[in-house]
Amino acid sequence: MRWRKGWGREEFHTRRRRLAAMAPTIAQCAIGAALAWLVARHALGHPRPFFAPIAVVICIGVSLGQRLRRLGELVAGVSLGVGVGDLLVSRIGSGAWQIALVVALALAAAVILDTGSLILIQAGSSAVLVATLLPPTGSGGFDRMIDALTGGLVGIAMVALLPPDPLALARQHAAAIFDALAGALEATAEAIESSDPAHAADALESVRGSQGSVEAFQQALETGREVAAISPLRWRRRRSLDRYLSAGTPLDHALRNARVLARRTLAALRDGERIPPEVVEGLRLMTGAVRLLEEELAGTRPPGESRRVALAAAEAVGPVLTGGAGLSTHVVAAQVRSMSVDFLRATGTDTAAATAALPPVSAAGTPDA
Repeated sequence: MRWRKGWGREEFHTRRRRLAAMAPTIAQCAIGAALAWLVARHALGHPRPFFAPIAVVICIGVSLGQRLRRLGELVAGVSLGVGVGDLLVSRIGSGAWQIALVVALALAAAVILDTGSLILIQAGSSAVLVATLLPPTGSGGFDRMIDALTGGLVGIAMVALLPPDPLALARQHAAAIFDALAGALEATAEAIESSDPAHAADALESVRGSQGSVEAFQQALETGREVAAISPLRWRRRRSLDRYLSAGTPLDHALRNARVLARRTLAALRDGERIPPEVVEGLRLMTGAVRLLEEELAGTRPPGESRRVALAAAEAVGPVLTGGAGLSTHVVAAQVRSMSVDFLRATGTDTAAATAALPPVSAAGTPDA
């Protein structure tokens, strides 16, 4: 099979994995849209209940999270758009200036009510539909509002009856953060060993591009928490999901510290600073702690080992902070210790206890987080 330029095998497999990951949500949207139309058409007797299947697609969404909020915004937006449209079009008719007036008033009312983007989109689009394709009838406006509510409720029911696995979502998106952390730490250690600023620059560029992974992880956690609350089939996942919820913010901080660490390593190599082997040892230990924590959060390894290794990393770089290292090297060592605190917090330790657990940097026992 020949592959067109710009779309190789790796890209094809990436897109295929993306489709496989979203297949359950696509199925929810498709089945839910059909069910919502059947309910509104045959149970409620609405002749053209197009808002019902639209509401399902918007409520479930290909994007994850905030389904309950989207339901509220959807119903409110449709109600505003249809209400304003029915009220005005029945009196002023349809036309270019009428459309402009109806849309402007519907959007203004939506802004006053809420700043959410969905409510604005629905208010404006519903007003346009009423002003152009759906002239108001006796109970048309009310029926359309009911259709929107029906579709939203069917969407929530689909999430409850065919829920994604919240733990699998969290694990999948957390893996990207762990890969970014482990990759940055290992690449930085290699750059120090080879005294190669270019390699350090590559490590920095790679970890700088990883912020999207944190945002995706936070959204996956929000979705997982919502699914675990809505669906009785996923209630048993709550305790396992709590591990990821507790680790979310510390992992974000660890990734930020990794960016600082990579940037200061690059500066140290460019300035010709001598970086002691203890820094490389600390980075390698932190890389191991990353992988151990990933397994512990996933439930495939008993907790505790990642904490021990993270503290060992902090101990390894301790002498660097009391020696004659350059400024950038000193910062790199300090960042390793800061990441150790982040890892302890990710395992459920509070900040004060995590900081107190750090091994001393000198015989006097002065900690430096």
